[in-house]
Amino acid sequence: MTEATGTTGATEAVEADRALKTGHRKMWALGDYSAVAAELIPDLGATLVEACGVRSGRRVLDIAAGTGNAAIPAALAGAEVVASDLTPELMDVGRKLAVERGAEVEWREADAEALPFTDGEFDTVMSCLGVMFAPHHQAAADELVRVCRPGGTIGLISWTPEGFVGQMFAAMKPYAPKPPPGAQPPPLWGQEAHVRELLGDRVTDMEARRQTVRIGRFDKPDAFREYFKANYGPTVATYRNIADDAGKVAALDRDLDDLALRHADASGSTALDWEYLLVTARRSA
Repeated sequence: MTEATGTTGATEAVEADRALKTGHRKMWALGDYSAVAAELIPDLGATLVEACGVRSGRRVLDIAAGTGNAAIPAALAGAEVVASDLTPELMDVGRKLAVERGAEVEWREADAEALPFTDGEFDTVMSCLGVMFAPHHQAAADELVRVCRPGGTIGLISWTPEGFVGQMFAAMKPYAPKPPPGAQPPPLWGQEAHVRELLGDRVTDMEARRQTVRIGRFDKPDAFREYFKANYGPTVATYRNIADDAGKVAALDRDLDDLALRHADASGSTALDWEYLLVTARRSA
């Protein structure tokens, strides 16, 4: 390979990554993720904050913070909080929510795979259903470890592959745009072995436990499906990808309805238990 060829390849890789991140930014601006966070999973952020032992005097980074589901509870616990995210539209909503709740949060636009912070800058580095969507898992893991001080806490909540949301992503995959080479499925972060491999010996005292959050909002499968088609960026983007093919749209409708029915409780309602993996670890000295 010549030097010119190598330079061209590197440039193409950079451009491809830039396009990928631009696509992610646009995807999460679709729909109304603030409604999803507030109406379906309002307590998950506080669950992560409690697990991380966040308290007054701690400097905390919430990576891929979205609208502040974890950042705001951390600030209300007395911590000095920086919320970073790739999507400005989500942070705009988060700023308003923080003001409404009397929480002081610093908001920074940032790529989870290239954080604009110094080594060991934070006592606690956490992400609630956020960093799992960074396409290159090792790069994202390297960054969250890097910016955590030795002895500091790393905390993560991620949907599991086997849980409802992980299965929803599996159902949407055949209809979604093909991911670029090197991009990894988000629900892998919900597997303990995968997270242990990503973090390696750079952490100690890692604990991982599977928990569920109860979703009782939807009284029938199509109510769940229509809600996600209107509000959840990845679902909105998937339907847009097949909008010109009525057959595929109908097929995806059926697949999502079948998913909800499989998870319905004995009464036939679609009250759902969404499984996630909660991980806490200590940054090695």
